[in-house]
Amino acid sequence: MGWATAETMNYESSVTPETAEDVRLAAGASVPEDDTGSSRRRLIFIAALVLVVLLIAALLLHGGRGTGTSDEASTLPVVSVVVPGTTSINGIIEATGTLAARRELPVGVEGEGGRIVSVPVEPGQWVNRGQVLAVMDRSVQNQQIASASAQIAVARADAQLAQSNLDRALKLVARGFISKADVDRLTATRDAAVARVNVARAQHGELQARAARLNIVAPEAGLLLTRGAEPGQVVTGGPTVLFSIAKGGELELLAKLSEEDLAKMTVGRSATVTPVGSAESFTGQIWQVSPVIDAQNRQGTARIALSYSPALRPGGFASATIQSGVIVAPLLPESAIQNDDKGSFVMVVDKEDRVQRRAVRTGIVTKQGIAVVEGLTGREKIVYRAGAFLSLGEKIKPSLIRQPAK
Repeated sequence: MGWATAETMNYESSVTPETAEDVRLAAGASVPEDDTGSSRRRLIFIAALVLVVLLIAALLLHGGRGTGTSDEASTLPVVSVVVPGTTSINGIIEATGTLAARRELPVGVEGEGGRIVSVPVEPGQWVNRGQVLAVMDRSVQNQQIASASAQIAVARADAQLAQSNLDRALKLVARGFISKADVDRLTATRDAAVARVNVARAQHGELQARAARLNIVAPEAGLLLTRGAEPGQVVTGGPTVLFSIAKGGELELLAKLSEEDLAKMTVGRSATVTPVGSAESFTGQIWQVSPVIDAQNRQGTARIALSYSPALRPGGFASATIQSGVIVAPLLPESAIQNDDKGSFVMVVDKEDRVQRRAVRTGIVTKQGIAVVEGLTGREKIVYRAGAFLSLGEKIKPSLIRQPAK
């Protein structure tokens, strides 16, 4: 009864003469017997009212907790995700390298050398086999050739005289004026004179050949790459290279490839080469795959043969796209792939809808997306975009994007 009195006292604004009387009754005051039933009914009503209030408070407390959980779910960020699957892609390997002559011919002084008189060619010109690249001074050689010509004439005259003496001797043998021994002597004299003629001719031919070797000529037709000779320059025979020629004008790209990519290369595979700064591309073929891997950078060289074109300059830098067969890999949009100092990565949503980082290695870039050749199976949920704004371990509400059929 004391608890009922305290509860009744909390309702100050509801005190009336009747309720005051009830209080007195609850306190044990004597009341008339007629009012006892009415007072008990009021007490029962008040107790029921308090019970209802407590029940409502309990329901409100329990309902409030359920609403909090719902509010927490409603505050999770909704993030678009994609399940890429796998796609068959025509494999392409990207490489870079330096343009060079496929067969470079070094040209130097073939003969004794001398002073250069003129150089009638310039780098970048097409030269034919045997074309003169540099003319040498041959004034001394010309005099030597003239002297050799005169020696031929002298030797020929001696041979004619010896032949005439022999002819006359043969006519006198029958008459007995000349002995057989004299005829033999005259015959030997004639033969020696004829031999001297041949010697003089050989010496003349040698001098002419030496003079011809003074000029520097192209050994094969091709593109003249370099010129290291100028008029007035004195050169001597030896290993010095004065000109270089790309035989047939054929060039090649020395494409640098990783050890893994080089293993996929075969001779005859086509490639598209684009020089730096040029919008034009050229088609070539791999004609040689390096049998050696550089131990320092773990790379090898694929040599791509290219036909002559003025737009291709040896020593220049170029990129190559090489066909490497068909690969099966997930395709992701560019917005899903991020990069930092550790490399490429994507944001993967785990079973608990939390964001995790996954390192990947990308491959060919197509119109449909970027191939991921390592790091994904294609069954993961990948954050489609805005992955940079998410924190590792953050819980999200994924919204699956349906990709168009590939």
